Amino acid sequence: MNQTLDNKLGTAPLGKLIFSMALPAVIAQIVNVLYNIVDRIYIGHIPEVGAKALTGLGVCFPILMLISAFSAFTGSGGAPLAAIQLGKGNRDEAEKILGNGVSMLLTFSIILTFFFMLTKEPILYAFGASDETIIYALDYLSVYLLGTLFVQLAIGLNTFITCQGHAMTAMFSVLIGAGINIILDPILIFGFNMGVKGAALATIISQCCSAIWVVYFLISKKSSIRIKACYLRPNWKIIGGIAALGISPFVMQATESLINIVFNSGLQKYGGDLYVGSMTILQSVMQLFVLPVQGITIGTQPIISYNYGAKNFERIKKAFKLTLIVTFTVTCLATLVTWLFPGAFASLFTSDTDLINLVKKVMPVFMAGIWIFGIQMACQSAFMGMGQAKISLFLALLRKVILLIPLALILPTFSGVMGIYYAEPIADIIAALTTGVLFILSFKKILAKA
Repeated sequence: MNQTLDNKLGTAPLGKLIFSMALPAVIAQIVNVLYNIVDRIYIGHIPEVGAKALTGLGVCFPILMLISAFSAFTGSGGAPLAAIQLGKGNRDEAEKILGNGVSMLLTFSIILTFFFMLTKEPILYAFGASDETIIYALDYLSVYLLGTLFVQLAIGLNTFITCQGHAMTAMFSVLIGAGINIILDPILIFGFNMGVKGAALATIISQCCSAIWVVYFLISKKSSIRIKACYLRPNWKIIGGIAALGISPFVMQATESLINIVFNSGLQKYGGDLYVGSMTILQSVMQLFVLPVQGITIGTQPIISYNYGAKNFERIKKAFKLTLIVTFTVTCLATLVTWLFPGAFASLFTSDTDLINLVKKVMPVFMAGIWIFGIQMACQSAFMGMGQAKISLFLALLRKVILLIPLALILPTFSGVMGIYYAEPIADIIAALTTGVLFILSFKKILAKA
């Protein structure tokens, strides 16, 4: 067992440790936001066609989210298990989990690439594309799919770096890709006049660089656990364990894809292309605040996992309380800022006056429940860190499948297109309250069974 890792996750002062673990993860997630929205900012400002191109990119979101969901399925399912094994001193078992994770990501890459290449046009129409926006959606997606392998490896394996306590290294893997993406975007979109194809090409080149960095680290001596050829052969027991825990983050992201489909098709039906474009901006702004909060939970989850494996329960309780205070504070501030400055956020993505005015109207409604979301993220992360697959899956299904999707389908029949925007805050508030109550009722029982 790596003694430095043991000292760091098991005995270092919690406040300083959480800060050192969470700060790089927060920075990485902020940069990851740039990964996700810089394309939209540049595309939205393409002369004459920016608004339509932005809407076309928006209908690609469900597919992009589904691809990243498979990365989360493997990375978020495998990394906590690896950290728990490290806490128990079982490095070989942790490396077996890593090796099987690599095999899963390679398999997903092949299947996803070929499936969406063959079905992309009818799927995009089903996801809310119109005859005016389909060309931009196809241009972006056709190029993006060529880099599916890089996306899988860069995102899916980075969590295995974080779970060892190497938060700075994990941060740099994101910084490298995002920096390259930001530099290449204007060059390819405007300099080479490639439009949305240029944005997609910039993304896959940058993800390729991130993937190389991550894989190189995980085969180097700097890594506490390494990718070894002997552990790449599928072990169905290990894959089953990864799947059991990974199904929750997979459902969270896959259902995000389903939500986008429901939102975009409903907005197209009740409002048209302008409303679909507004949702692209709204979800980008939500990511701007939610992903950094996820960075906090990503940074603290290895601490919870390691100490759960080591049966250091008081340390788990303290780590959770600190995480909850920070995440709840950030999400409350996010609500306040988006209520006060909706027009400023809209202007980042478009110069279209009609689209800006629409976003100014609907953003305060759409973001009205984000203030309480910090509670759900802190509790759900703790459940994940302690290996509670069933509870995590239920909570993932609650907000999106049980609440948000039905609300987005039902409310517009009573209040028109605004009903789709009302659905988000209602689901956020109910889900967060339920998660908090469930955590209070089950936390001590989970520790007692460890």
